[in-house]
Amino acid sequence: MYIAITRQHLGDNYHDGASDFVNYLEKENEGKAPEDQELFFNQTENDIDVQRVIAEIDANTSKLSKKDPKFYSIMVSPSQAELKHIGNEPERLKQYTRELMKTYAASFYREKEVSVKDVLYFAKLERERVYSEKDKKVKENQAYASKILELQHQIRAIKEGREQGDMAKLQEKIQVLETEAPHKQDGKRIVPGMAKEGHQSHIHIIVSRKDVTNSHSLSPGSKFRTSETILNGEKVKQGFDRDKFYRAAEKNFDKQFGYRRNFVETYHARNLLDKDPKQFFAALLGLPANEKQAARQLLFKAGVKVPSIPVNKAQLAYKAMMKLKKGIGKAMESGSIGI
Repeated sequence: MYIAITRQHLGDNYHDGASDFVNYLEKENEGKAPEDQELFFNQTENDIDVQRVIAEIDANTSKLSKKDPKFYSIMVSPSQAELKHIGNEPERLKQYTRELMKTYAASFYREKEVSVKDVLYFAKLERERVYSEKDKKVKENQAYASKILELQHQIRAIKEGREQGDMAKLQEKIQVLETEAPHKQDGKRIVPGMAKEGHQSHIHIIVSRKDVTNSHSLSPGSKFRTSETILNGEKVKQGFDRDKFYRAAEKNFDKQFGYRRNFVETYHARNLLDKDPKQFFAALLGLPANEKQAARQLLFKAGVKVPSIPVNKAQLAYKAMMKLKKGIGKAMESGSIGI
């Protein structure tokens, strides 16, 4: 499970309220008949239209300055293994989202306990993902893409009479490069904008910075898990525990759907890899044989080139460990193994 919390962009994009961001989330509805479109939902309602989402988020900004984010976005991206486990069923993802938002509310540190009823949010299911320039496969195809583009420019120049040359030979070179490119999908070189294969369902959530009464701030961007400050001469509790939120989100999915999570899929594993790689690999060594094999398979599917997990401490040489850490880290960042 990969979950990311992002504040509203206050630069050139998404700076005039929620409309730009909400309309961006409508991209999969373009060209579809009304009955085939995916609408927004919240904790108690389905089929909420765009206009209502924008109006309620934009109206809920009391006492926030121009420099304050008015909303946050939460992306909930289950791994393909998790999606397969729940049959990639939209309703089950929506059920999970509603449980997730209960956990979100409970992760705030406040004098009065925060419940999901205090949170103003709207969520949207998307079924597709496309490759971006940041994807590993696109990056590794880039050298071939650059050469192909250069050859295409030469062919165009010959057609326009600006240069002389053999267009047929140049086209043959392009075909060779297309064949040699390391990453393909359905026989075609993977490029930015290409739809990813397999289950790609995920959830986008837009959540107001203010509570439903428009009187209290609920910012998950707080740099404190728990803190107290003096406001108008009184101690005020503040903070948002992201660590608690991420861990609970994972446990909720496992409990709700009976999912058996391997060590390398866990949030705990990601933290270990970031903070103490030696301990991460030591934990791998300590897994039962069947779980260790499952971990190796998950890493392989995620594109991590590891013929086998180290079987003893002698194999955990520094260079090898750092190389493997880099590969696993990239897979975790992309959500390939669901962390």
